[in-house]
Amino acid sequence: MYPEQIVAPMRSDLTVAGFKELKSASDVDQELKDQKGTNLLVINSVCGCAAGAARPGIKWALEHSSKKPGKLTTVFAGVDKEAVAKAREYTLPYPPSSPAIALFKDGELVHFVERHHIEGRNAQMIGQHLVEVFDEFC
Repeated sequence: MYPEQIVAPMRSDLTVAGFKELKSASDVDQELKDQKGTNLLVINSVCGCAAGAARPGIKWALEHSSKKPGKLTTVFAGVDKEAVAKAREYTLPYPPSSPAIALFKDGELVHFVERHHIEGRNAQMIGQHLVEVFDEFC
């Protein structure tokens, strides 16, 4: 577990942008189980690719897309273990990955961006990809 003083700025990077933190398995179930509409779930992380590409790319997409997910949610890998484990049940058959970006529509996983799709790409590349995903599914 990472100390809260280390992860607090990384948490707020998304919560300030309108993301709701899910800190327990029941929080995740409440937001994802049998839900209608779209929900963007970010599996946040302390790693450099989360800070340098994933979070900035996600925020870029939300600022530049005409279509947006109805809900924005996040869990934090290495911190909120119960919530992350439950979120990863919803992202099967994909293996555990953090950071990761999942888009759900009417309770179904319709798009998933794994860590290896984030590494080596800049924020704008990730953001542009997400704009296309939002256009298709939101």
